[in-house]
Amino acid sequence: MVVGMIIGYNRSEHGNAAGMRTTLLVCLAASVAMIQVNLLLPTAGRSPNSFIMNDLMRLPLGILTGVGFIGGGVILRRKNLVVGVTTAATLWLVTVIGLCLGGGQIALGLAATALGLFALWTLSYVESRMRREHRARLSIELDATGPSEAEIRRRIVERGFTIDGTQLNTRCATKRRKFVLEVRRLRLAASTETPSLIEELATAPGVARVDWDGRG
Repeated sequence: MVVGMIIGYNRSEHGNAAGMRTTLLVCLAASVAMIQVNLLLPTAGRSPNSFIMNDLMRLPLGILTGVGFIGGGVILRRKNLVVGVTTAATLWLVTVIGLCLGGGQIALGLAATALGLFALWTLSYVESRMRREHRARLSIELDATGPSEAEIRRRIVERGFTIDGTQLNTRCATKRRKFVLEVRRLRLAASTETPSLIEELATAPGVARVDWDGRG
């Protein structure tokens, strides 16, 4: 229970669905399952007049399978952004730790706990300082006097973006053009700022509207 609370604190701290109580209960269930296996060990085997063989390892294997369903429930997809994968992996880890502690491998369970905390806290900071590819959709609506497509693409590329695709919609009544561009670039994983390119395009002559959808 202590190990489950310590690891679950990290998940609660970041506002994840499977927080301290969920992690504690998963680790506790796994530990109790292995304690039960140890208590059942004297009954292993098969009597001469019985067709039933006690396979005690089916109990922890069943626990791991059940946790897989719980882990799948905390993984969510929002457009192109997938969240909850680390929380699902954490549930799987505390299950294995619980099996170790319940089975009597205390040193192994504590070592796994230390390595898990290192991954959740220390590597979280390292990961936030890494550069990661982010994708977005940029929509630009132009008046008749607005810049050309070549000019817009030049400005985007100069700011370090890569253009993956472009769509053009023309309105004959208003003589307006609308470009929808799929772009990507490398930036810090923790960065959430809107690129300065958006403000530059929004204030350019002939630009009626700019929409930025940073999807991850």
